[in-house]
Amino acid sequence: MADTKEQFEKVIAQCRELFEKKLKDYGPSWRIMRPQSVTDQIFIKANRIRSLEIKGFSMVSEGIRPEFVGIVNYGIIGLIQLNKGFADTTDISAEEALALYDKYMQETKELMYAKNHDYDEAWRGMRISSYTDLILMKLYRTKQIESNHGKTLVSEGIDANYKDMVNYALFGLIKLEFGE
Repeated sequence: MADTKEQFEKVIAQCRELFEKKLKDYGPSWRIMRPQSVTDQIFIKANRIRSLEIKGFSMVSEGIRPEFVGIVNYGIIGLIQLNKGFADTTDISAEEALALYDKYMQETKELMYAKNHDYDEAWRGMRISSYTDLILMKLYRTKQIESNHGKTLVSEGIDANYKDMVNYALFGLIKLEFGE
């Protein structure tokens, strides 16, 4: 588990660094996004990963790794938007955006550590393409829950699905960075 925590911290730091740089470039412009739009943005990224995995090559110079980073960062944005609601303007500072990022990443990471304990690091035996498929499944679930106005009968909510998507993307990043 020590390696897992180290590896998680490293890929999370890389995702956070990009999030922070984009905040400097664009500010928290994502505050205007409704949760459904965040879900669709994650869908675009996951669908591109699957497309690249199936085709085996890319016609745009970016590969799979930046898309997993995007899923992580948009997943955290989704958690922020679910909890704060969307805005008509960029109504928070970059500092507040980073503090919220850290808060929701910490919650997501704690969930992973708890599940990792129970599942005994089963994710390490999975293929990266399985993470992609699981993220896409979680996206379809999320879209259905959104269509049901956030109501579920027995299932976890949108926030749990966002956290799972973030963690699957982090697993993918770890495997890409450190190998199988």
